[in-house]
Amino acid sequence: MHTGVLFDVPLNEDGKHKGFISIPFSIDRSPYYQIKIPVCRIKNGKGSRLLLMAGNHGDEYEGELCLNKLVRLLQASDIQGEVTIIPFLNMPAVMAAKRCSPLDNENLNRCFPGDASGSPSKRLAHFLEHALFPQHDVIFDIHSGGTTMGHLPTVLAEEQQCVEKTEKINTLLRAMGLEYGFIAKNGIDAPTSMGAAARAGALGLSGEFGGGGAVTPTTLRTLEAAIDNLLLALQLTDRKLFTESNHCYHGPLKLLRLSSHDQSIFSHHRGWFEPAVDIGDQVQAGQTAGWLHDFSDLETEPKALRFKQAGVVISKRLNVDCELGDCLMQVGVPD
Repeated sequence: MHTGVLFDVPLNEDGKHKGFISIPFSIDRSPYYQIKIPVCRIKNGKGSRLLLMAGNHGDEYEGELCLNKLVRLLQASDIQGEVTIIPFLNMPAVMAAKRCSPLDNENLNRCFPGDASGSPSKRLAHFLEHALFPQHDVIFDIHSGGTTMGHLPTVLAEEQQCVEKTEKINTLLRAMGLEYGFIAKNGIDAPTSMGAAARAGALGLSGEFGGGGAVTPTTLRTLEAAIDNLLLALQLTDRKLFTESNHCYHGPLKLLRLSSHDQSIFSHHRGWFEPAVDIGDQVQAGQTAGWLHDFSDLETEPKALRFKQAGVVISKRLNVDCELGDCLMQVGVPD
């Protein structure tokens, strides 16, 4: 009654079913409260099994909007196989417009493999990795830069040790129709959804599709196209569902890698950051990334911050005001 996770959506029945992941969590306002996370599951016979998730971080809205729309668009007659859709995975964080859950201050994407009797976020992570992820072949966890960061639109996957899985993942990344792909190297023990997908035996895909606590028509159309292309590549559908999903890049996928802290620019003291370059720019080692100003002293010259590696700017802090340790920019290097 007081721990664990409840799930009321049938996994083995054809049709379109809606329900909840429910997590009991007593609060002052409601002693028998349950966190309710909406789930839509659509099944039509045998085929690929895809799990689509957004809202792992509550302030990343591109995926939340697109998957909410997909729930209304997609019918059982549209697919051959299984699609599970969770538009608001970290529902408490979504409702609070925060990256982390306000109920336990946990970052869900650092909670895997979870704890069946732990905090709400850890219980959810445990349920996902041990109960839901193993029921799917492919997991697409949609992200963006959140409230404080902007991110270059990229599809993402973890580096694989298995050649067959590497080929399958690269095929899916290329099929999704973005200019840039990203290979992460966090390992199978990572406390992220992608680490959990690997441990559950599924192919894990992710991506960054904008940020800033806002959305644009371009980022939404880009993500819609990526979802449509993924459904087509897995032979779950035979047509595009989003009527405006034409924002596809038609050149070869450019793979990037982030494997060193030297690819990031950090603030070394409280200050105000003035960028010299923007997301998507090609930069060189030694080039100025921007200047860190000190507003408390009119005589102090701003400190120039320089890139240590050449590559493509993949993310940028959007808030000018920054603290010691804030990440200001990241550079992806060609894989």
